[in-house]
Amino acid sequence: MQGQGLFFMIGGINVKWNFYKSIALSVAAIILAGAVMIFPKEAFGASLDGLKLWWDVVFPSLLPFFILSEILIGFGVVHFFGVLFEPLMRPLFKVPGSGGFVWAMGLSSGFPAGAKLTARLWQEKQITTIEAERLVSFTNCSNPLFIFGAVAVGFFNNPSLGIVLALSHYVGNILVGLAMRFHGKKRSKEKDTSVPLHRIQPFRALQKMHEARLADGRPIGKLLGDAVQSSISTLLMIGGFVILFSVINRVLSLLSITPLFSNFLEKGLSVFSISGSLSYPFISGLFEITMGSKLASQSPSFLMQQCIVVSFILAFSGFSVQAQVASILSETDISFRPFFLARLLHGVFAAALSAILFPVLLSPHSKSAIAVWADGHLKQYPWSHYYHYFLQIGSLLTLTTLILSIFLWGLKHSKEKKHPRFH
Repeated sequence: MQGQGLFFMIGGINVKWNFYKSIALSVAAIILAGAVMIFPKEAFGASLDGLKLWWDVVFPSLLPFFILSEILIGFGVVHFFGVLFEPLMRPLFKVPGSGGFVWAMGLSSGFPAGAKLTARLWQEKQITTIEAERLVSFTNCSNPLFIFGAVAVGFFNNPSLGIVLALSHYVGNILVGLAMRFHGKKRSKEKDTSVPLHRIQPFRALQKMHEARLADGRPIGKLLGDAVQSSISTLLMIGGFVILFSVINRVLSLLSITPLFSNFLEKGLSVFSISGSLSYPFISGLFEITMGSKLASQSPSFLMQQCIVVSFILAFSGFSVQAQVASILSETDISFRPFFLARLLHGVFAAALSAILFPVLLSPHSKSAIAVWADGHLKQYPWSHYYHYFLQIGSLLTLTTLILSIFLWGLKHSKEKKHPRFH
């Protein structure tokens, strides 16, 4: 009886929570629609900015990679890489060797190619649900062209900064992959099928590729048509999200919601010796990485602090990109929650790595930057340089360790009712 009472009580709480959730979402949608009607000119300008970003940057950079990835999958190249990368991907990240193909394509093409290819492998039953959740968590990253071209050169006018941002971003992603290998360990009944490095079989990989191409069976013309159609459909969806979140970001600023949150965030950033002027770019970057990175480069704070904040923004990838990933994963049984947790973890890793790598790789810039504190005029003594630097490093490393511990504890004690299955 007590068990039944507890069950009904929990069920009642869930019903109330869903009811309040529906009300909150409806109110938020009404406020957003009302704000667009109140500020039509600003909303239209934000839409144009989002459309320009999508047409000038996102569409031309992602379309070739999406088409080529579909063609490579149809030709069986994924199976070829699956056999070759099995000795690397399985021991390190607990994913099949075909995940190496997804990782390479995601790194070169950027968001959200990793999610699209992971969903495709899941639909073709090449990976399990648990493996897909691990894979999607560390194969979505910003492409080098955006980091070096748009952020380092375009926003900061400092190509050397791109080295720090890129290393922090990609090394942080590898650390996320190593952490996510423990995800679903208790729920998964997978066997260790690791292949030693000395047993790589190139001829077997070629045979697998040939068998996969024959199994696909589509002629080249049909394959090209399907690849273009699928890629355009995905990019139209991405463009809609880019425009929508560009408008949301502008509306939140006009309604003074973003400045309100930035005022609260200033105190939190001060704990890590980061200027409060970066709080507004940080909040904007949580929604859209391009605008957040641009605002961070224009803030009156020194370069090292800007680099740390931009590294977090790039790793977190913004709600706009996360919404794109959620839309892609909604067609599968792959849960979005591990991906979101991995983005938080990636943000902390990337920020901590930026704080460590910046003085090492950009020592001339860091000295001139640290010599100018908050307002740009207050001189610091050499010992205070090291004091602020180690204080910042220690705070970030402490936060990284804490979040990683909580993350691993949550993975260890989480219980799921459904068991993974092949799809």
